[in-house]
Amino acid sequence: MRLRNIPGAREEMLVNPYVVQNPEEKKGHWQEFFGNNHPIHIEIGMGKGQFIMALAAANPDINYLGIEKYSSVLLRALEKQAELQLPNLRFIRLDAEYATDVFDREEIHRIYLNFSDPWPKDRHAHRRLTSDRFLARYTEFLRSDGYIAFKTDNRELFDFSVETAEQCGWELSAVTYDLHHSPYEEGNFHTEYEDRFSALGKPICRLEMAPAKNLKKN
Repeated sequence: MRLRNIPGAREEMLVNPYVVQNPEEKKGHWQEFFGNNHPIHIEIGMGKGQFIMALAAANPDINYLGIEKYSSVLLRALEKQAELQLPNLRFIRLDAEYATDVFDREEIHRIYLNFSDPWPKDRHAHRRLTSDRFLARYTEFLRSDGYIAFKTDNRELFDFSVETAEQCGWELSAVTYDLHHSPYEEGNFHTEYEDRFSALGKPICRLEMAPAKNLKKN
């Protein structure tokens, strides 16, 4: 899908009060940034923000950070946040490659990956957000009692993610190949893509995965 560039979007990222400036300076100090000791959940590749804003509204005792690398996409979330003004939600314009630059060890309680780019060509497998390369990065800031929740409509990407997680020693749970017709649908917050694909009759796959405890000691 080709993204439409919105004039002024990049400039808005530099002045919008809901976008964290110089996030690398907050590394290890995100609870201080939010002014409380609530758990911190992040969504990597949050798109227009429907999912994370619904979570933030429903869970005021959890802090949320939405991460998106495209300014024109993030702008839509900022417009909605300007209306809602959720105090426990902020955004970071960032490529997932650099997440370890802004989060410290044991700092993040949960990571959400929703409908990530499947990068279907084998030579691009390392770019998938559930590749072994990215799983290794997540262990650098995900808490030992934390986990990743992953959703996708792409069965090939899902199978790849399951296989990669198992090869890397991650513990899988809540695995389903048809989320909306499973017990895990209760309490499930939908994304825009989720609603779109589901309306087309495509089943949604979901899993939760946590790193093996010994990975956290490295």
